[in-house]
Amino acid sequence: MECSIDANKERCICTYEPCERKGKCCDCIRYHKNLGELPGCLFPPEVERTYDRSITKFVEVFSSGKPQGVGGVR
Repeated sequence: MECSIDANKERCICTYEPCERKGKCCDCIRYHKNLGELPGCLFPPEVERTYDRSITKFVEVFSSGKPQGVGGVR
């Protein structure tokens, strides 16, 4: 399977501008997994902007039900 970097970049909601992994979802997931985190696209935009990618934050956000407007994952 080929990586669609350009299409991925269009959907990427990550607001961390110096990120070198934008559009390279496999690299992004690997990077955050190694840090014990989740990628920003799994969070609602207002949470993504806090840069708290922790699993604890993810559970907190989703424990009361799925929030609207979740990230770039479609």
